[in-house]
Amino acid sequence: MRRLRLLLRLLAIQRALVRHGLDEFVGATHLFRPLAWLQRVRPRRRRAAPLGVRIRCCLEDLGPIFVKFGQAVSTRRDLLPAEIADELAKLQDRVAPFAVADARAAIERAFDAPIEDIYESFVDEPLAAASIAQVHAATLDGGRDVIVKVLRPDVARQVSRDVELLYAIARMAERYSADGRRLRAFELVAEFEKTLAGELDLMREAANASQLRRNFEGSQDLYVPDVYWNYCRSDVLTIERITGVPISNIAELKARGTNIRRLAHNGVEIFFTQVFEHNFFHADMHPGNIFVDVENPDHPRYIAVDFGIVGSLSDRDQLYLAQNFLAFFRSDYRRVAQLHVDSGWVPETTRVTELEAAIRAVCEPIFNKPLKEISFGLVLLRLFETARRFDMRVQPQLVLLQKTLLAIEGLGRELYPDLDLWQTAKPILEQWMQRRMSLRGHIERLIDQWPQLSDDLALLPEALHRIVHDIVERPASPPPEPAPQPRRNRDGWIAMPLAAIGAVTVMLAPNAFLSGIGWAVMGAAAMAAATALRAGRD
Repeated sequence: MRRLRLLLRLLAIQRALVRHGLDEFVGATHLFRPLAWLQRVRPRRRRAAPLGVRIRCCLEDLGPIFVKFGQAVSTRRDLLPAEIADELAKLQDRVAPFAVADARAAIERAFDAPIEDIYESFVDEPLAAASIAQVHAATLDGGRDVIVKVLRPDVARQVSRDVELLYAIARMAERYSADGRRLRAFELVAEFEKTLAGELDLMREAANASQLRRNFEGSQDLYVPDVYWNYCRSDVLTIERITGVPISNIAELKARGTNIRRLAHNGVEIFFTQVFEHNFFHADMHPGNIFVDVENPDHPRYIAVDFGIVGSLSDRDQLYLAQNFLAFFRSDYRRVAQLHVDSGWVPETTRVTELEAAIRAVCEPIFNKPLKEISFGLVLLRLFETARRFDMRVQPQLVLLQKTLLAIEGLGRELYPDLDLWQTAKPILEQWMQRRMSLRGHIERLIDQWPQLSDDLALLPEALHRIVHDIVERPASPPPEPAPQPRRNRDGWIAMPLAAIGAVTVMLAPNAFLSGIGWAVMGAAAMAAATALRAGRD
């Protein structure tokens, strides 16, 4: 039954391609060969609409996941013809809206009350519509202007259906393709499914917005609207209404005298601050989700909306990424290659010198150039070839970050092509690394980790007692020659300093490796103590 359902969905996808005049894609995909063969003998219809319009309409018909794909690629104007990029940009907030009656019904169902009892006023005409939800203007008691976001009807079922299809394709890719296994297709789909789950729960989006707002409280570079929790449910979100110029309306920004250079520079700073300072970043940074407050044109401020997708990194990934970025910025390709081996991103048998040479060949031509002079299409292709040659495995936990970085770079290309992305980010990362590796940084992490560490230390006496007990009470083998008294004394004296050194190492350890050394030293102390006790007993 499941296979039949997947087959029917594949057929529906191909039918949508044909219906919108994208016959050439049917022939290229071979997802359903009989239909592709039929297209060869079927008379071709004359296409009235431009290619970009046909692609956009087809993605809208296919549902939320396909719309999200269109949103993601719409920012890559360096990879797409302008007319296609312009049409796909409409998917950011101009997807066909659903009926207002459905929106009203969803709100009343969520609050179990008539909509007139919930909002002082509610505007039926939607302000914007996207793949997962659409938004309406409303007013709360007291005249506060808000935005009401409502999930599309039946969107959860549509997403679940297409995620199931993606899993099936991923399984086939990993089974029959070496590239599919290297790209870890199944894990990538699983990571994508997690992000979609966050978008389908508007209470989670509200929590994300609140956290981001706290992180940038008082900031002059980024404003995050306030959440009205009493008017939020899992399928309805009520948030402060903001006013600003859409980031994509560059003509309007320039007409208002906006300092575009500063705006572009601040955008890079905001991104790296979220990733490395806060470890909590907005991961859906397409232009439809970004506005600009130009009340002070010389110091414009970003306004972010739509917080359904956010990302964070493990401490280990965060450190490795920062080291990689800095090594790239310093053209230290040897360090980049070594980090890839140390982190397990390439097999440990990889020859560092060969990987270094390959990375240098790809990256050296692009540094110290403005965005407008870099062909990122060519760079991406060459990086993919390098990854395949060295069996570089995709890291699913980093996909959101990579997607966001590509969106930021694409936005920067549109906003200010002379921006030097690398030189803007370099001092931010250098300061972060300096703080992280300083004594103060180690103490701050110790304080943050103290609750967990104190729990571990509380268990230490019992663990050491068990080790000593096991050694002391272990059935004796044939008795050895009695050890000389000075040896017993030395074992006893060794135990105490070893235990002290181990405990200090654990408390001040900057990473898991040093913490492991600390525990090992304390284990050695326990062994020394047990040996002394046992020798004394004997």
